[in-house]
Amino acid sequence: MTDDSRLHKELTAAGIAFDQVEHEAVFTVLESSAVERLVPGAHTKNLFLKDAGGQFYLVTVLAEKQVDLGALRHMVGAGRFSFGSADEMIELLGITPGSVTPLAALNDTRGRVQLVLDEVLAAQPRVNVHPLRNTATLGLSGLDLVRLLVRWRHAPLIVPVPNKAPAPEQSQN
Repeated sequence: MTDDSRLHKELTAAGIAFDQVEHEAVFTVLESSAVERLVPGAHTKNLFLKDAGGQFYLVTVLAEKQVDLGALRHMVGAGRFSFGSADEMIELLGITPGSVTPLAALNDTRGRVQLVLDEVLAAQPRVNVHPLRNTATLGLSGLDLVRLLVRWRHAPLIVPVPNKAPAPEQSQN
């Protein structure tokens, strides 16, 4: 069974309405801006993180958000964050860099990754995420995303993910 058919089967079994748009592969938020113009709703950015104690986190926020990792780690009770490696991502979530999505919780059968969802996304009528690959965008409601993650025993921490403070402007004397 392909990842798409397995994922779609899970969504249907949970009674979750969704739609999917196929597009060219996108690897970064910048590359996905063309998709954003074509697909309505909240677009996401995902950070695969590991703390100093070895706990993994998948943080999902609005695409344009600049996350303050220091403030976030205190908020979720984590040690100092670093980015997880591609090998760890493949092992734990069954996806490759560029395809990161909270829907990869489906593949984390051992529950090793803690999901963190920005509270703004949880309330959105349409949240756009990758369907386990970066050549499509799947849209569903924020509430349904949370319901699905809970169903998969990956209840996300829903928090107001802090924005990085803008760099202070230097005076031009």
